[in-house]
Amino acid sequence: MGSKTYKVTSPVMGTFYRASAPGEKPLVEVGQTVNTSDVVCMIESMKIFTELRADQPGTVKKILVENEEAVMKNQELIEIEIA
Repeated sequence: MGSKTYKVTSPVMGTFYRASAPGEKPLVEVGQTVNTSDVVCMIESMKIFTELRADQPGTVKKILVENEEAVMKNQELIEIEIA
């Protein structure tokens, strides 16, 4: 049976950030375990930063975009395997 995954998607068009501030370490890495409501990345849109959180506990499988990459609304950003 295949593992179940879900993807964190961007609620807005903006810029994807893996860390909470420049020079900080990334919020999550591939292979890292996350819990429900853990912040996994940030999106900046019109100078407003939005924290995106994990919907369910699991393990980060893939980070689908590069740091500081422009993203579209509803774009898939991070894939998480459900624990």
